Amino acid sequence: MKSKFVLHGGFQKSKTYEDNTAFFSEILKDAKDYSRILLVPFAKNPERIAPTTLKVIEEFDKVQGKKNLIFEIASKENFMEQVKSADIIYIQGGTSLKLMGVLESYPHLKDLLLEGKTVAGESAGANALCTVFYSPSADGIYDGLGVLPVKIIPHYIEKYRDEFKDIRPDLESLYLREYEFTVC
Repeated sequence: MKSKFVLHGGFQKSKTYEDNTAFFSEILKDAKDYSRILLVPFAKNPERIAPTTLKVIEEFDKVQGKKNLIFEIASKENFMEQVKSADIIYIQGGTSLKLMGVLESYPHLKDLLLEGKTVAGESAGANALCTVFYSPSADGIYDGLGVLPVKIIPHYIEKYRDEFKDIRPDLESLYLREYEFTVC
């Protein structure tokens, strides 16, 4: 089975909540009745991990139907083994460069992500999965893991449209507004 990637444009924590039901439903759409979900919070500051992870689990619970979901929070020490055993990998948002600093330390991660899993990336998580990304918060263009041959701008607004001008014209550009998602 080919891996499925679901990329989300993110959200601002200061904004009111918008419905993410379609996003979480899409992640679970092809899931087995018994699925292991690995939540990857490496882009978060430590004080944000618990509340945001709880929120993500609540979102999955709303749409799980009769599926039995087992959640595990990723640890840096056991990360590669956790990725191998997971059916679904959810890479949370936060600081893209912080996330990349951790993920780049696992040289075979890209191969594991392509082994028939559902992989979801929210904001920084989406950035990490792509070849090139623009980070509005860092105001720069950076290399992702290159799992997907695309360029991405999460939290997209019109003023970012030209950020990829003359940058890797061979790659498709994805512009994801907050609460928007796409399947790759």
